[in-house]
Amino acid sequence: MKKVLILEDEEAIRAFVVLNLQRAGYETLEASTGEEALALFDRNPDIDIAVLDVMLPGIDGLEVCKTIRASNQKIGIMMLTAKTQETDKVAGLMNGADDYVTKPFSPLELIVRVDSLYRRVQMMKGVQTESGDELKDGPFSLNVKSRRLYKDGKRIDVTQVEFQIMKIFLENPGKAFSREELFRTVWGDAFAGDRHKIVDVNIRRLRIKIEENPSAPKFIQTIWGFGYRWGNE
Repeated sequence: MKKVLILEDEEAIRAFVVLNLQRAGYETLEASTGEEALALFDRNPDIDIAVLDVMLPGIDGLEVCKTIRASNQKIGIMMLTAKTQETDKVAGLMNGADDYVTKPFSPLELIVRVDSLYRRVQMMKGVQTESGDELKDGPFSLNVKSRRLYKDGKRIDVTQVEFQIMKIFLENPGKAFSREELFRTVWGDAFAGDRHKIVDVNIRRLRIKIEENPSAPKFIQTIWGFGYRWGNE
């Protein structure tokens, strides 16, 4: 059963999200506070996706996101943000969220985005063996069967989004990708927000994990006004 945790303190919005996800075939767990959400997460290690509201009293959605991501790289995390909360969108992505939905949102947008995230999560969970094809470049090795990334033989924990970005780069060293190309390949078309922002923030997060100096990246190079290129130069 596809299991989703929903954290939302406004009862009407939570009921709306729960109803539509249940209609789409998901088993839902509800929380109205960050504390309650973390307790549910601890008791349900098989949760596939967490849908987290940002603005909450007490432990807010960003802190819940950070805590969940620290213990589970494979779970999908989607943030619910207000239209004017640009800093919250960036903070959510930097703390480990995979995607965000801006309120108000339609049932169709919600389901399409959750379905897309669920498919990526299942791919990430799929095969546990270490054998299989590997993509290598410089100190990096990406095992496409186990979906694990290594640098100089040391494993780097990556989310499903980060894995897909690395796979694109290592399959195409030296090729310049526009932000739009990266977005369509990783996230698909079911997104009405700032596509360039979500790509930029995920690149920033990935650089922190793989670069010696993220502010002067050696591997993920910026093509100003266009996008990014993988280059070990």
